[in-house]
Amino acid sequence: MRFNIQQGTGIPPSTQLHGQVYFAIATRRFSPGQRLPSTRQLANQTNLHRNTISKVYRQLEHDGVVEVVAGSGIYVREPGDVHQIRSTGDGRSKETVNPRQEARRCIDDLLPSCSTLQDARTLLADEINWRLRCGRRVLVSTPKDDLGAAELMAAELKAGITVPIGIVPLEQLETALQAECRVTVVTNRYFLKPVEAVARGHDARFIAVDLNPLAAEWQLLKDLRNGSSVGLVSISSGALRAAKVLLHALRGEELLVMTTAPHASSRLLNLCRVVGNIFCDKPSLPLVERTLRQHHGQLLRLPQLHCVQHCLAANTVAVLRKEIGFSAVAQQDDATAVLPSCQDGT
Repeated sequence: MRFNIQQGTGIPPSTQLHGQVYFAIATRRFSPGQRLPSTRQLANQTNLHRNTISKVYRQLEHDGVVEVVAGSGIYVREPGDVHQIRSTGDGRSKETVNPRQEARRCIDDLLPSCSTLQDARTLLADEINWRLRCGRRVLVSTPKDDLGAAELMAAELKAGITVPIGIVPLEQLETALQAECRVTVVTNRYFLKPVEAVARGHDARFIAVDLNPLAAEWQLLKDLRNGSSVGLVSISSGALRAAKVLLHALRGEELLVMTTAPHASSRLLNLCRVVGNIFCDKPSLPLVERTLRQHHGQLLRLPQLHCVQHCLAANTVAVLRKEIGFSAVAQQDDATAVLPSCQDGT
């Protein structure tokens, strides 16, 4: 993918590039383990100095989303114990996958590190049991100052998963896991590093979900005439910050951009009066529509309203439902939900 940098504007080029690369990773434009463009390649593409690009990569490494492999390059980091939801699939349809063959391949892969088939059987049973136990409850965690991002993810998960789903601020995650360690914790790549740091000392499963790349919305924004005004409304403060940087990198100062949380009523009203297009998330939509109805007479023209229906990438909820061991597990007790470890050889 190509990156756009707007020179001589209010947002530093390094911030623009950092925001674009981070978004590309969070939406799986670059997958875990994939090599990122070299500093020379990015310098040719963006006209930025290689030192500036190196600075961006060092920041991304500090953020915990990339890793430097000496003599090889920069790669998207694959977190040690954090499972990655691969919502785009692996290219194989159900008709072409033979479960028995997959099981045999898995066992064949395990045998070199196991002494016997019994050891492989125990390892598989333990892993399945752990996933079943962790799948009985899901906690969505983000920092307290962007709990709106957790609310967005949790709302979509609740629509497709029947196990209990809670929201826990990152600052309280340690305490929550001490009280209830066998759960599945969900976050996105923007918050993966701090969540992972809390995760390591607990018997919990941590999953990073992919964000919606918003291709249709970005195309609409790209096609707007110069001088157009755009309003961004979201319950996630982090989403607003990231979107503003990305939009600036895409269009620079060609567009007038305003952002607000939906509950900031006076700011929302001012935004509705000024902009020609409003992009909002689903939780913000009712408040935006109510503001437009109540103040219709004060508006010179009604802005075009675009609602982002999904914050998560397509199929993420369906894949997560499988990953946590089917939602029915939440209703079962230990005797029926957990497989025997078969350590006695029976």
